[in-house]
Amino acid sequence: MGTREIIELTEIHSARNYAPLPVVIERAQGIWVTDPEGKRYLDFLSCYSAVSQGHCHPRIVKALKDQAEKATLTSRAFHNAELGPFCKELAELCEMDLVLPMNSGAEAVETAIKVARKWGYQRKGIPRDQAEIVVCDGNFHGRTVTIVGFSTEELYRRDFGPFTPGFRVIPFGDAGALEAAIGPNTAAFLVEPIQGEAGVVVPPAGYMAEARRICTENDVLLVADEIQTGLGRTGKLFACQWDDVKPDVYILGKALSGGVYPVSAVVSGSDVLGLFTPGEHGSTFGGNPLGIAAAREALRVVVEEDLAGRSRELGDYFKARLETVRGPHVRAVRGRGLFIGVVLDVPARPYCEALMAEGLLCKETHEKVVRFAPPLVITREEIDWAFERIDKVLAN
Repeated sequence: MGTREIIELTEIHSARNYAPLPVVIERAQGIWVTDPEGKRYLDFLSCYSAVSQGHCHPRIVKALKDQAEKATLTSRAFHNAELGPFCKELAELCEMDLVLPMNSGAEAVETAIKVARKWGYQRKGIPRDQAEIVVCDGNFHGRTVTIVGFSTEELYRRDFGPFTPGFRVIPFGDAGALEAAIGPNTAAFLVEPIQGEAGVVVPPAGYMAEARRICTENDVLLVADEIQTGLGRTGKLFACQWDDVKPDVYILGKALSGGVYPVSAVVSGSDVLGLFTPGEHGSTFGGNPLGIAAAREALRVVVEEDLAGRSRELGDYFKARLETVRGPHVRAVRGRGLFIGVVLDVPARPYCEALMAEGLLCKETHEKVVRFAPPLVITREEIDWAFERIDKVLAN
């Protein structure tokens, strides 16, 4: 079946909750993907950072295959051989005590919200059902009803209410606004160190350090959503490390399993995650041996291949090249590591379509931003190849 037939079939039978570019990916390896007709494209989106290690990384795929022949699902009614070692390895990587594995990023965010509220009641003494969590405008933490309820994007909210109370929205990057928003019932500050869906928005220098100080002084949990920014994407293992900050809670996903299986996790100290008792929270597939085996190998790849270092070096190189583009509609280039947004003053979708025609896949975000986030295994030569096409399209 060819590209046209597949797209027609999808549009007839699939709910239209996405607006994908008109390309079909049949095979993928490393940074390259191939359509049914055999045309190759360079992937500059990385499945929203889920394949930072590259598509079908052989070590991660092997770990998945090997585990698939032993046990795929045990549920959490029993122990499995992969979960304990994974939790130890991830906790040590994050310099934390405990790990609670889930599946999707949104599930991990919901988990963090639940445990932050529980911490507020049991540790801080907030009156029952009065806990507040501070969030930022422009946030993107997932698609559940609770999460879209504190989104500032009208499209995400329209016709999905009523929403869960208990959230206060402040401007992103404004430490003064955070300090002013905190009250006696504030349990946590939930924040992306760099906002991805908002258009790769980098806060002012020192913002996360100020957030850390404010949260510590006011006995508030700093909860860092590093689902997109974590595990090397921004040039550090975690984006918080750009400000030498350790949050109270990490929320991880996407690249946590190298894109071969949905795995997410909340990582924190025993004083936070230790508050959960059996039966209060769970997931049939969360922590399943198939996904966890892949995640263990995915973490090894991140560390052993120094993907954070590669992202930092190649991101600086790529960003410097992008800043030389003199396109009539280019207004700014922003980002860290290989997590970069090019801001336009016109809709970005036609530029993404033009780049697709040139053999490079990326996606618009917030209408006027082109997001570039290739797999971290990309080489300098491949960045040069991509830049020639980007320069050609943006300059015209």
